[in-house]
Formats: sequence, C-alpha cells, structure tokens
Amino acid sequence: QVQLVESGGGLVQTGGSLRLSCAASSRTFSRRNMGWFRQAPGREREFLAGIVWSDYTYYGDFVDGRFTVSRDNAKNTVYLQMNSLKPDDTAVYYCAASAGASRSAVVYDSWGQGTQVTVSS
Repeated sequence: QVQLVESGGGLVQTGGSLRLSCAASSRTFSRRNMGWFRQAPGREREFLAGIVWSDYTYYGDFVDGRFTVSRDNAKNTVYLQMNSLKPDDTAVYYCAASAGASRSAVVYDSWGQGTQVTVSS
C-alpha cells in the first residue's frame, strides 16, 4: 500500500480555481494508477479523474473539462487542477492508488485522508 496525503483544499468563490496535491510515500509510485474522488454530504463517493504511469488520463462521465489530472513522478505527487468551480463542487476530495486503471472505488487499495473544498455562491 501507499501512504497518501492530500493538500490544497479550502474555501473559494464560484468561478475560482484550486489545485489539489497528493503526495505519496512509495518507491513504486511511478508504477501506480492514481485517482481522484470526491464525496459530498449525503452523496456517494464519485470518481473524478485517473492517471496511469504513462500519463494516460481518464475522467468520470460527468466531468466536463473543468478538471485536469497530472502527475510528477520525480516528486511522487499527483495533482488535480479544478477551474470554474461551482457550489455543487463542494465536497471532500480524496486521492487514491491502485494497481491498474479504474473508475471504481473498490479497486483502489490506498486512500488519503481527504481535503475539504468549499465553493461559496
């Protein structure tokens, strides 16, 4: 498993941007698929974006181009750039690691503690 620590969340106004970071403590980070999820109160955890070791990226069905995932293997870090934020984006955001690419949370074997993102109207 991989230890993951998210950062970069906070309070932002509608239309603003945030970049979340997820630092991993693993020598095998570069070979792991990394994903971003979010969970709002009363809602299920939903998949946002994933990136495999080759930098191939894939996104959740509802993601509309406002979110971009990237990784820096030299820094053992994955990022989620979020633009044009809306109040509906308010949630706890999690990064996670898995052996292979997947949009299903059950496949991921390592999770961060989450970082709160709040978008004010």
